[in-house]
Amino acid sequence: MPKPSPIIQLSDEEYLQLRQYVRVGKKSSRAITRARVLLLSDEHVPDEEICQQLDIGRTTVYRIRRKYQDGGLSQALHDKQRSGAPSKIDGRVEASLTMLACSTPPEGYGRWTLQLLADKLIELKVIDAISLESVRTALKKTS
Repeated sequence: MPKPSPIIQLSDEEYLQLRQYVRVGKKSSRAITRARVLLLSDEHVPDEEICQQLDIGRTTVYRIRRKYQDGGLSQALHDKQRSGAPSKIDGRVEASLTMLACSTPPEGYGRWTLQLLADKLIELKVIDAISLESVRTALKKTS
């Protein structure tokens, strides 16, 4: 049997803020669902009914209530910032890639492909390794 979810008691101000949050609908669907969980929890709707109404799992309901209890409304509605890996492509690599893409393609080719550009950057020892997606993203940024 799963753990019982923490009991939620919203203040009047938080309740009105969440009602407005759901009504406007200009936020992410995840955030709106989280707001709905908190509103239903404040109305003492059982977990099973919340799960059915919102088509989410019981663990999700538990975690949203727990986040609200631990950190308040903001923490319950929004995810923490994720760090992600730092970009391997710096200005020097982007400049080399742009110059290469603007030059004439190798003999036998009508234009540069992502694979040709990636291979050429590695051959010129501009970068040790680069994915095709990184080449595409860098070129898209520079247009």
